[in-house]
Amino acid sequence: MSPRRKRTVVVTGSASGIGAAVRDRFARSGARVVGVDLAGAEVHGDLSTAAGRQAAVAAVIDACDGCADGLVACAGLGPHVRPTPAIVAVNYFGALAVLDGLLPALEAGDAAAAAVVASNSAGITPPNPGLLDALAAEDEQTATSLAGALDGATVYGMSKLALARSIRRRVRAFGQAGVRLNAVAPGPVDTPLLAASLEDPTLGPLVDALPVPLGRRAAPEEIAGAIAFLLDPANGYVHGSVLFVDGGTDALLRPDAV
Repeated sequence: MSPRRKRTVVVTGSASGIGAAVRDRFARSGARVVGVDLAGAEVHGDLSTAAGRQAAVAAVIDACDGCADGLVACAGLGPHVRPTPAIVAVNYFGALAVLDGLLPALEAGDAAAAAVVASNSAGITPPNPGLLDALAAEDEQTATSLAGALDGATVYGMSKLALARSIRRRVRAFGQAGVRLNAVAPGPVDTPLLAASLEDPTLGPLVDALPVPLGRRAAPEEIAGAIAFLLDPANGYVHGSVLFVDGGTDALLRPDAV
């Protein structure tokens, strides 16, 4: 990296929640941050549609002059959102469009790495094979149709499970490009997304009932810290991993899932 060029990190969903904490973390470290969100960011982008994703990727490439050293895909919708197809549109197809679309820019960067925000709900939501198969095939039309008939919690959990799996399926292509790719799987985090779920009469009790061995919810800054670890060039052999940052919930509920 040229001594004149700041390390550049792209963050989707940068205007609130985990994305805002990630943005602040990298900005405080001296990096140049290119945020992507519906408003309040360098790039205004709607990741819910194919056209919006394409426009957002093009705008990011222009903003960073075709060279990025880090990418964090934080943009996402919670299980409370209706209509439910919007959840898979943003959480899964939006994240993948950004990852794949910005791979050339990351390849041009220095010790580049990308991370996506999955969820520990991926391991505790009862699976829906039909939706998972459609997501794995990256068949948005079928996935959208199936999601429309399912509850938000199922659609959210499957979107995050499919996203975590997609990271592992991309290790060869990203590795050959010299770009590390990982995911974090948070538990409940004090964000506007969680607050909206808590206000939902169906989802709220489920969130409250989720056991967390540490006995509390995470702060967004704690998730940002884990993401910073994954993007740090000092951790250059971490590739294809899903890091649970959930206060021990996944280990408690699935102790043998390793």
